[in-house]
Amino acid sequence: MTTTKHTQEIKNFASQLGFDFCGIAKAQQLDDDARRLEQWLNKGMNGTMQYMENHFDLRIDPAKLVPGAKSVITLLLNYFPAAAQNTEEVKISKYAYGEDYHEVIRSKLKLLLRYIKENIGEIQGRGFVDSAPVLERAWAQKSGLGWIGKNGNLINKQSGSFFFIATLITDLELVYDDVFVKDYCGTCTKCIDHCPTEAILPEKVIDGSKCISYFTIELKDALIPETMKGKFDNWMFGCDTCQDVCPWNRFSKPGSEINFTPIPEILNFTVNNWEELTEESFKIIFKNSPLKRSKFEGIKRNLKFIQS
Repeated sequence: MTTTKHTQEIKNFASQLGFDFCGIAKAQQLDDDARRLEQWLNKGMNGTMQYMENHFDLRIDPAKLVPGAKSVITLLLNYFPAAAQNTEEVKISKYAYGEDYHEVIRSKLKLLLRYIKENIGEIQGRGFVDSAPVLERAWAQKSGLGWIGKNGNLINKQSGSFFFIATLITDLELVYDDVFVKDYCGTCTKCIDHCPTEAILPEKVIDGSKCISYFTIELKDALIPETMKGKFDNWMFGCDTCQDVCPWNRFSKPGSEINFTPIPEILNFTVNNWEELTEESFKIIFKNSPLKRSKFEGIKRNLKFIQS
């Protein structure tokens, strides 16, 4: 009864914090996922993202991150915007419309961990949101929150895929949700057929080294290969094509997180506005935005590439 009570308390408080879904899985080594990740890395599909090769053992074993780990809590936070960009000439991924999700979610995870310690007991736990080698989509599926689509994204049957995924690993024993075992993609191949750079391969394999998000965000201090000319479909920062065409995202509804309210410039900037943007203005307007990850020089590089 105590374990059941603790589980419900955690899920209730997660909801109060604004998380849309909360699932819990038993902490264990991810052997199958480890094999898939190793094969993916061996094929060089991570491109220049060398950090994905680091700490391999930590990625597959939660006990290496939190000694004595018993539970992996997965939380989903909706970022689907209520408004769309007013131009198709310069497109930005929806996840970057508002403030940087790392900061927003990190503060929520700290509050959740503090709540557990104050109301349940002095436990050990660590929260992660792209901040450590955690296979968050695998844990989300094991927590019953959805399945991994052909585009590599976690898809929730009720609400689609426009979610940030956060993970909290703890040594607290809880009631575990059933693994989501069914794949509702069926014979649909829309994400594969519409990917501008053919980065989505069969068997749910994504060639990260060909993804527009990789080129526009991850590829640092380098020119985008000429072979990609004319393939970006005006995506300057990230790419949502595989999510936009996914039939399950017809169920997407605008999120309620105030910090993800779109920055006006994201919605309203024209090509000329982006071209005339100075570095000083960029730092002011986008100081709390994910766009700062590409830096001013990267944004200018991407803009020039999609226009050439």
